[in-house]
Amino acid sequence: MGIEISSLTVHGALDALSGGECSSEELVRDVVAEIAKRDAEVGAYVSVDEELALEQARAADAARSAGKCGRLLGVPIAIKDVLNVEGQSCTCGSKILEGYTSPYDATAIAKLRAEGAVFLGRANMDEFAMGSTTQNSAYKVTHNPWNLDCVPGGSSGGSAAAVAAGEAIAALGTDTGGSIRQPASFCGCVGLKPSYGRISRYGLVAFASSLDQIGPITKNVRDAALLCEVMSGVDKMDSSSMDEPIPQLAVDLPADLKGVTLGLPKEYFVDGMDDDVRRGVMAAVEKCRELGAEIKEVSLPHTKYAVSTYYIIATAEASANLARFDGVRYGKRAEGATDPIDMYGKTRAEGFGAEVKRRIILGTYVLSSGYYDAYYLSAQKVRTLIRQDFEKVFEDCDALLAPVTPSPAYRIGENLDDPLQMYLGDICTVTANLAGICGLSVPCAMTESGLPVGLQILGPAFKEENILKVGHAYEQARGDMPLPEILKR
Repeated sequence: MGIEISSLTVHGALDALSGGECSSEELVRDVVAEIAKRDAEVGAYVSVDEELALEQARAADAARSAGKCGRLLGVPIAIKDVLNVEGQSCTCGSKILEGYTSPYDATAIAKLRAEGAVFLGRANMDEFAMGSTTQNSAYKVTHNPWNLDCVPGGSSGGSAAAVAAGEAIAALGTDTGGSIRQPASFCGCVGLKPSYGRISRYGLVAFASSLDQIGPITKNVRDAALLCEVMSGVDKMDSSSMDEPIPQLAVDLPADLKGVTLGLPKEYFVDGMDDDVRRGVMAAVEKCRELGAEIKEVSLPHTKYAVSTYYIIATAEASANLARFDGVRYGKRAEGATDPIDMYGKTRAEGFGAEVKRRIILGTYVLSSGYYDAYYLSAQKVRTLIRQDFEKVFEDCDALLAPVTPSPAYRIGENLDDPLQMYLGDICTVTANLAGICGLSVPCAMTESGLPVGLQILGPAFKEENILKVGHAYEQARGDMPLPEILKR
């Protein structure tokens, strides 16, 4: 076909398709060939539906020939295995949903389908989005394309690894406490967590309903803007979706940052931060200053309570949401049960993995009689204080700059037996979910060991244009990043 798939962006694919350089069918075949070449090593996908993708591609080619258009017409993307796509499995990385087939499209999927997107397959993930490494999947461990001995992040690790490894032009992920931004940072991709309520959650299997948000993982900021724009909007099927104006996010992205004020929250530059991460982020801050931005130090004083607050609220909501997986209605049902209660217990014991069980137990505890006020109610009060911290700094700042994580990707198996240490790695990301604001991860540097580092850009609720403009201007000034070695074989 003559097009380099590994570096092909959504906009590049659209240009190639509209210019007649390739057909959607050829594009899908080439991406599937890339998956066949290296996914045995990377493990980004749970499943690839080549025939269905080719069928959708041929329909897109026919529509284009007939003069019809769509903002994503013929572009193949990967879907995190927590979003319902009609006729496909939706395992959520769990044995408890083995055999389940989605009877409907999630609203975000329906909007992508209406614009002509092609769905490649199901990207691997931590079970029920509970994890930061994609080691908690019941099906496989996903490897980081930059170093196959390292984790890709999580819980959207399969989505980020697919994009980084050239196995997808773009992908969908979900972000409950950093699950788009952190794997995007670990894998050298762009990851956008939209504001809570910007994109409908209908059809997203819930982990924590007040925190979950769907968003894109892409190769550049402009692609993330387009996918966010397509999926945005109020939805009668999701009462938490907001009827906010949808700006044209993918156009009018500036080349400089003149007149922009960016805050540098001192609480995010924590003790123990990896030196390469600190240097990379601070170099990006200086680049933004060179582009004309005013940089000022700000304080978000309640950040120190964020991780504990998050893990109370998130686990409480998970405990309630996952009660529906009981062996009665869909998915796995344990054999040999003597009565419904025994069947319920055995199904959940066999179907859920260790991390999911840990969070259900914790969530049930903080909601239990005698502990609700001490834990859950107190956490909700602190959540309000965290949101107010952001509201105060955004009175004077258009956006904030921070690291995505305190460290680059670590080795597979590291921290696996120390969940508390893994939870503490979420310190820079969970605050955005607690406050409902938007956040963006953009690659900014490489460590001495050759792993990517991400710059996090945080903006006010429903001001995605703020963070996308900053991210795009920085990205253009930064120049091209290297590609993983796996793509050079």
